[in-house]
Amino acid sequence: MRRDKYLRDGWLMSSSAIRMIVSTIAALGIACGAASPARAGEDTTVKAFAAWQGSGQLIQTGPKETTFVGSLTGTVYAETEKGPLESGSLACPAMVRISLEDGSQTGSGRCTITAKDGSRIFADVSCTGYRLVGCDGQFALTGGTQRFEGITGGGPVTMRSEFNAVVGVSDIVAQQEARGVMFWPALHYTIP
Repeated sequence: MRRDKYLRDGWLMSSSAIRMIVSTIAALGIACGAASPARAGEDTTVKAFAAWQGSGQLIQTGPKETTFVGSLTGTVYAETEKGPLESGSLACPAMVRISLEDGSQTGSGRCTITAKDGSRIFADVSCTGYRLVGCDGQFALTGGTQRFEGITGGGPVTMRSEFNAVVGVSDIVAQQEARGVMFWPALHYTIP
């Protein structure tokens, strides 16, 4: 028998096949982010997205400006070689200022991502863009609890949204519902 062959449960495997299996398992563990236990000293980048729904109020805050104040909640998925993997839940109180002249918008919020085991990641989000088109900006990790305690990092974020009918509450306030996606193409994080 050659040295690069191993016998496992009656199957003869080459060392390159074993390395490929180990590499695939390691990559899957890293990509799962919030789904897998965080390790001290972990420093990695993941690709993830969240499908969210939101509700809040649209308030006229200037002669040519309206402001959305509300919250977004949804499910976070980490992208892996085998497809998206549910990694936790997202909750973000947010405020978006919208120009009534050209539809430009500036948004900010604070987010909590809760893993299935109850561990949490906290973050600040800010973005600029256009109403009904989307918003691009930054997602900055500000801390965490349990296995995410001391987490730092962040990266670019893109938010796309679709607004449902607006229901008037008063002359200057309207109830607004929305849904959309939040996408992190390269979210880098470090756990001390």
